[in-house]
Amino acid sequence: MIGNFIADHIRGNNYEGFSKEIQQGIFLHREIDTFTDAHKIVRKSKRRLHKRYRHYDGVIIDIFYDYFLAKNWATYSSIPLEVYTKSVYTLFDSISSELPKKSQQFIKYMIDYNILFNYQYKEGIAKVLNGMNARTKGKSQMNLAIEDLSLLETELEEDFTIFFQDLVTFTKQKFNELTDI
Repeated sequence: MIGNFIADHIRGNNYEGFSKEIQQGIFLHREIDTFTDAHKIVRKSKRRLHKRYRHYDGVIIDIFYDYFLAKNWATYSSIPLEVYTKSVYTLFDSISSELPKKSQQFIKYMIDYNILFNYQYKEGIAKVLNGMNARTKGKSQMNLAIEDLSLLETELEEDFTIFFQDLVTFTKQKFNELTDI
C-alpha cells in the first residue's frame, strides 16, 4: 500500500532505498498505470471529455473513477469506507516522515480534508477538481468537469464498472508475480 501510494513521487530507480515490499508496491503502481492508460474502456471514457479538456482528460477520468469506487465501496469491500480510510490515514501518518516530501504533503492534505472518504460525494470531487484547476492556474478548466460528471454519470459509471473488474483481475495477477520474486 505504501509503495503504491508514493509511486508517483518516485522517479526512475530512486526506489532503491526502500524495503522490498515498498518497492513491490511501486512496481505494482507502475504496472497498474500502464494497464490503465492502455485499457480500451478508459480510453473510451477519456474520449468523452477530450474535446473540452484535452490532455487533462486522463486526470479527470482518474478522479471520476475514484468517485465511482468510493460511491460504490460496499460493492467492492466488506470493510466500511469510513473504517478503511481511517486505517489508511493512521498508517500513512505513522510513517510519513520516512516518505518523499511530496508524499508527506499529500498525506497531510488527505487527512486534513478526509479526501478518501469524501471522494464518494460530488462535493468532494468538486473540491478536488477546483484544487487541480487552481494548480494549473485555470488553464485546465478542471473545475468545470463536475458538470460533465453530472451529465455523463451513467455512461462513465458503466465504463468504470467494466474497467474495474478487469483491473482487479490484472492487479491480482501482477501482485502474485511481484511477490513471487
